[in-house]
Amino acid sequence: MKAYAQPIKQLISELGKLPGIGEKTAARLANYILRSTEDDVKKLAESIIAVKRKIKLCRICLNLTEEDTCHICCDTTRDKDVICVVEDPDALAAIEECGGFRGTYHILHGALAPLDGIGPENLRLGELLQRINTGSVKELIIATNPNVHGEATALLITRMLKEKNIKLTRIATGVPMGGDLKYLDKMSISKSLEFRRGM
Repeated sequence: MKAYAQPIKQLISELGKLPGIGEKTAARLANYILRSTEDDVKKLAESIIAVKRKIKLCRICLNLTEEDTCHICCDTTRDKDVICVVEDPDALAAIEECGGFRGTYHILHGALAPLDGIGPENLRLGELLQRINTGSVKELIIATNPNVHGEATALLITRMLKEKNIKLTRIATGVPMGGDLKYLDKMSISKSLEFRRGM
């Protein structure tokens, strides 16, 4: 970075703070920005500022939205009795892409990770309890990631809600469609056997 002028160093430094962006990628992005037209750079800067100013959390599910209530919670064709709990807005987007789910969501904005300082108080569990306490929820689908943090979060939610009169389900894990058993890890095979179903 010694070869760059100070403003470029500063840009590389800021870009390098983005997740998954190392110094080399940050330098490539900075050089791309330098080669772009001033109009394109203004559009990029304005879109970043607009996202920070306009986007907020849905008052119901905590999805990212421009309004008080997101488009999913406003959709009258959705089954409000079924809530799918996800870790982040990206997980919600992935489920929506498949087009098969017609219930609503609740975004935790994280998963339990005590070593990283993320405990139950850092997740949006209070809001989830409020929704359940309204009495209309019949099923809660726990769709946290199938890793250590996601499993710990799923277990916490299960324990929190064991006294509630709602159906608790967990997304299936195991062998992916088109997968080959000989290339799968032990945990995936183990989970696929544990959660086997009838034919």
